[in-house]
Amino acid sequence: MVRWGILGCGRIAGKFASDLKLVSNAELIACGARSKQSADEFAAAYSIKHKHYSYEDLVKDDEVDVIYVATPHSHHHQNTLLCIEHGKAVLCEKAFAINYKQAKEMIDAACSKKVFLMEAVWTKFLKPFNRVKQMIDEGMLGDIKSMQLNFGFKPPANAPQRIFDPELGGGTLLDIGIYNVFTTLFFLGKPDIIIASMTPASTGIDAQCAATFNYKNGAIAQLFSTFLSDTSTEADICGTEGRVHLSHRYYTPAASIEYFNGKPETKQLIYTPENEEGFGYQYEASHVCECLEQGLTESNVMTHADTLLLMETMDEVRKKAGIKYSVD
Repeated sequence: MVRWGILGCGRIAGKFASDLKLVSNAELIACGARSKQSADEFAAAYSIKHKHYSYEDLVKDDEVDVIYVATPHSHHHQNTLLCIEHGKAVLCEKAFAINYKQAKEMIDAACSKKVFLMEAVWTKFLKPFNRVKQMIDEGMLGDIKSMQLNFGFKPPANAPQRIFDPELGGGTLLDIGIYNVFTTLFFLGKPDIIIASMTPASTGIDAQCAATFNYKNGAIAQLFSTFLSDTSTEADICGTEGRVHLSHRYYTPAASIEYFNGKPETKQLIYTPENEEGFGYQYEASHVCECLEQGLTESNVMTHADTLLLMETMDEVRKKAGIKYSVD
């Protein structure tokens, strides 16, 4: 069994803890929080053996093999380095860090210590995403020429304040726009030109962010994220031979795939979500377990190079849009 610890006991940590029960070779054995109440409640909710009242105590737990870092973006850098310092493998929630510099330091530390480290971009391990990749590899879309991706919602009154707090890495780009950037990079690669703008919130973070990625082969991708309105949260990938439409919540296991081709255009339902257990985090967790069992220090699916390209591209979008954080 691969023995897991969770650092940070918030909402996403709870979903991940629930999904770990679906991984046959994983055991959630420990959690760590900054407050006794948070650790006690989380441990009780998920039947966790060891509860720690500081992150330092969690990383010193000899029974823990790998730690899922589920704190705000702003803390990923220091929390991950703490885990690595104590020889713990790490699955770090996206956004991996605030900027490229932090991400490079985290990866360099893991490589130096020969410790496994992976960014938790769960979308890359989900069935809809990989079905689209298969369709593209099989030539069903031809050459991809354009992409349109939207992700937006109006946060409820009780939404966590971190999404608006610049000191916690708030803003749409790092929180939800990262899915748009990741998906575009995966299917089109690194853009040659980036154009971006944003609508600032009262705290200075991006309440909206729009970006255009231009490629030398003529392809164009349009990416939009917002906290000011509820958008469709859908994605279109268009090629010379057809196009794919990923339905609402395109980045999740709940996405359906529609394929359009022919003259006149015809629509074919390629994939609909199955009635599976869990939220979808079990797939990335299972992959990490496989990597650790094989003695790997880097995933061959979500590589260090993938993470660095993602952070480099996000930095460029922020530069063009005027989104700044104090750690920059």
